[in-house]
Amino acid sequence: MFTLIELDEVIGIPPRDFSKPLREAAIERLRNLYEGTVIEDVGYVVMIVDVDVEPVGFLIPRDGSIYHKARAKLLVFSPRIQEVGEGEIVEITEFGAFIRVGPMDALLHISQIMDDYLSYDERHSILLGKKTGKKLEVGDDVRFRIVAVSIIPGTTGKISVTTRQPYLGKIEWIKETLEQMKAKTVAEGR
Repeated sequence: MFTLIELDEVIGIPPRDFSKPLREAAIERLRNLYEGTVIEDVGYVVMIVDVDVEPVGFLIPRDGSIYHKARAKLLVFSPRIQEVGEGEIVEITEFGAFIRVGPMDALLHISQIMDDYLSYDERHSILLGKKTGKKLEVGDDVRFRIVAVSIIPGTTGKISVTTRQPYLGKIEWIKETLEQMKAKTVAEGR
């Protein structure tokens, strides 16, 4: 989900930043340009990690800035379809739950939580399984699989996830299932 990439860029240092160290001014400009944005076919830029700036820059007529070639290292969040991850539930609504996935929130639609009818308790912000009695609430840790990703430049992006597959769901549910399987194996004498 997270990767480090290198990016070559020409950055303009405006006259107001001439008194700052070159590297510091370059990092500041790159942060303003890239952090919190989406680079097409790369992902969501979380932060500028480092930058190497050529000390000799060049001028452009009628422009007070000095331009320098720079190579920046960026921490990028790029979720992939079918990727399995874990996150914390940050919000429960009548149509599902939102899970913190890196710097973004992913939608776990109510139809993708489990094979049970779920009711929404607005007062307590809980999704409750009718047959199983299993509940999902804010703060629960969940293992999920990414089923859809839409990260487009100029938008915040959307991620959809599912927990309706084996070994996915609330971490407590997964542990219970594994313990039941272990007990069954022991009882069968394997």
